[in-house]
Formats: sequence, C-alpha cells, structure tokens
Amino acid sequence: YEAGTLGRAAPPPALQFLRVALSGSRIEFRRLSQFLRTWAFAAWAHTVFWIAAPLTWLLVALVPGPRRRWKLARGAAAMVLGLLGMRPRVDGAEGSWPAGPFVLVSNHASYIDGVLAQAFLPPRFSYVIKGEVQNVPVAGFLLRRIGSKFVERFNVSGSARDARSLMKAASAGESLAFFPEGTFVKEPGLGKFRAGAFAAAINAGVPVVPVVINGSRKILPAGTILPRHGHLQIEILNPIDRNEAAWDNSRQLAELARQKILEVLDEPDLVSIAAQ
Repeated sequence: YEAGTLGRAAPPPALQFLRVALSGSRIEFRRLSQFLRTWAFAAWAHTVFWIAAPLTWLLVALVPGPRRRWKLARGAAAMVLGLLGMRPRVDGAEGSWPAGPFVLVSNHASYIDGVLAQAFLPPRFSYVIKGEVQNVPVAGFLLRRIGSKFVERFNVSGSARDARSLMKAASAGESLAFFPEGTFVKEPGLGKFRAGAFAAAINAGVPVVPVVINGSRKILPAGTILPRHGHLQIEILNPIDRNEAAWDNSRQLAELARQKILEVLDEPDLVSIAAQ
C-alpha cells in the first residue's frame, strides 16, 4: 500500500527471471574481477622475481667485498618491491639508531620479511638465519655472500657452537638481525621468542632494537606461492639497553622485547592464547 503497488499486475515471469539473473551476474562479475586481479598480480610478481633473482645472484657471486654485495642485495630488494608497488611505510625511531653495534629483533610472518628488512632498514647488519637454509643451493649461497650467519636449531653441540660464534661477532662490533620466533606459520599471531639473540646482546653489552612488520602475512603467508598485493608498515621501536631491569636475564629480555612488539603489532599473542 505504501509503495503504491497494491493491485498492480506482477511483471511477466521472463522479466522477473531476467532481473534475478542480472542481480546474480553482478556478484559473479565482481568475484571474477577479483580472481583475475589476484592472478594478474601473482603472475607479475613471479615474473619480476624470476628475472631479478638470477641477475642478483650472479652479481653477488661476482662482485668483490661483502659491503658491496650487501648494498647490491639491498638495491635489488628495494627494486623488486618497488616494481610490485609494495614500498612500506617506515615509522618510528628511524633517525635514532644506536651509534654503535646493536641487535635487531623482529616478528616473522612471511617469506618477504627478510626482503623488507634488507631493502628498507637503514643500517648494515648480518642476518642470523636457521641453519637448514644454508643447504638450499641458490638461497644459501646468496645469503652467505652478503654475510649472513646460520644457526643450528636441532643439534645441541652445533647450537652451542653457533651461539658462541654469534656472541663473538656481537662483541667484535657486528650488528646482528634476528627473527627470534625462529620460523613463521600461517596462523596470525606472535609466538615465543628464542633467547639466543638476547643472550648475544647481553654478552656484548649492545642495545636491542625491536622492529615490527605489519601486513606481510596477508601478502605471502606460509604454505602458498601466490602473493597478493597489500599494504606494508615497518615500525622501528626505541632501543632497549642495559638500563632495563630485564637486561641481566636473556629470557626476561626476550619477553620484554616481545611485549613491546605486541603493543604495535596488529596480530594476537599466540603464547597467551596457548596458555588459556
């Protein structure tokens, strides 16, 4: 009655069917459009990567000097992310890095986290990477050439040897970068931190700089090779130094850094969830 259609004849069945079909086709068109955009970006990303990766590998293999190789890898990483339209926003204490060596720790959510750190974090540092990666022929060689260090996770004597090596490097004035979760999973959230990075910082007396990466898990999570376009943010937090009460205990220092990262990270605390 209020619509003024009372008593009006219903439209022909064919017209009703056409309206329903058009309504459904708009939904299907949006789905198809999204599907095509996703695959088009993934194809472009793989094209860029498989052109840039062999060229970078070759140049890093030929160029002398670890510092030159590190800068080359940095430029290549920034170029790839730029071509994909995924230059992150970098916020925080970017202009107040410690004057001397330090230990950088970051959450780990995606395959691209290391590329982001290499491309957009200003100071030069050596990555500390799980030992099994050095046995991957192409990636292991490239990482060794830019000065990365590898840590054995499953062999006790190897782990102790590598821990001593890291402490020696930090004490000698080398800045180290860790993903202290050790690995990443598909489930969103921040896991428990291993204490090795923090033991190295305490032993060398160098500050710990927490870094937060947001958005990378949505772009390329574990278990997929199909990247998606997305927005990235890197937040550099204030350094943690020996003035902190937790400084003398590596596990307490690890938890302090983890809590600082959780304050900025847009993902839940997996440790608290597991304890419930």
